[in-house]
Amino acid sequence: MLHNKYDKATLQKKLDSENFKRVTLSFYRYVYIDNMEMYRADLYRRMDELGILGRVYVAHEGINAQISIPEHNFEAFKNLLEADAHLKAMPLKIAVEDNGKSFIKLIVRIREKVVADGLDDNTFDVTNVGKHLNAEEFNKALEDPNAIVIDMRNHYESEVGHFEKALLPESDTFRDCLKMGLDMVEDKKDHKILLYCTGGIRCEKASAWFKHHGFDDVNQLHGGIINYAQEIKEKGIPSKFIGKNFVFDDRLGERITEDIISSCHQCGKPCDDHTNCANDDCHLLFIQCDDCKERMKGCCTPQCLEIASLPIDEQRKLRKGKIKQDTLSVYRSRLRPDLKQILKYDHESAKKMSN
Repeated sequence: MLHNKYDKATLQKKLDSENFKRVTLSFYRYVYIDNMEMYRADLYRRMDELGILGRVYVAHEGINAQISIPEHNFEAFKNLLEADAHLKAMPLKIAVEDNGKSFIKLIVRIREKVVADGLDDNTFDVTNVGKHLNAEEFNKALEDPNAIVIDMRNHYESEVGHFEKALLPESDTFRDCLKMGLDMVEDKKDHKILLYCTGGIRCEKASAWFKHHGFDDVNQLHGGIINYAQEIKEKGIPSKFIGKNFVFDDRLGERITEDIISSCHQCGKPCDDHTNCANDDCHLLFIQCDDCKERMKGCCTPQCLEIASLPIDEQRKLRKGKIKQDTLSVYRSRLRPDLKQILKYDHESAKKMSN
């Protein structure tokens, strides 16, 4: 069996019953992988044998993984990496905050690219990347008056945490972020460019893209925010990053500093806790405080609250399109709706529904 065969409830129960600790980490590498089907099957089998959970994306251009490993199998996992020519001497970025509940199953998927960037890699030198800076070097570079720092993540990530004075593209995807980032500094090619992202993989491609467009002094945070957080903790270096680091697992964030720089999308109170809308046909990612979560039952809008309150059979009919309802258009527009637009709901209506 080279894929998960259990439902979510069973997987969650199995995870909750574990009596050992887990290590959550991420890694990536741009390396050519041939015969992806065979490689994917073998990697799934070896990881599954070690009880590893998480997401692994395999493409011809490389591998990108966010996983959780039983602590007692950590050495065996490192041996697995060393025995694989594609993964040998792999830098690992270990989570700062880890409750061991980041993932409930193992997914190993084949993708066209390890990160969807919309770029044609044949049109520029993807190996001509920027200079890698460690935490101390990055902090020092931030003090350079000629430096411009750009957050290469999406807006829902930078909203809860970012580096001081960083430019924050209002992007929904990495593809958009690349274009917006370039547009922001189009006339500043004589400046020092500092790029950062979650774990470093997006900056590998972004730095090469910036250099291709005529920027000479391009630098990137080595290992991303995850590695930065570990390094400043180990070395006692002050953090220039404020707030939370958004992560793509069930934790949805690692706290780097105690600063709360964002607000609840529904009431405006200081808050940096992301949630996914409880309406199974929505699951919009947004920021919601505990009071609004209780009042709205984890939903993003009154429309979703209304749908989520229906019997399960009625919800299924809606998802299959058997019942026409205008409210569904609120989240059918695109994959990641604009939070600022979608959450302009009628507060009075929400209050009436919660009473």
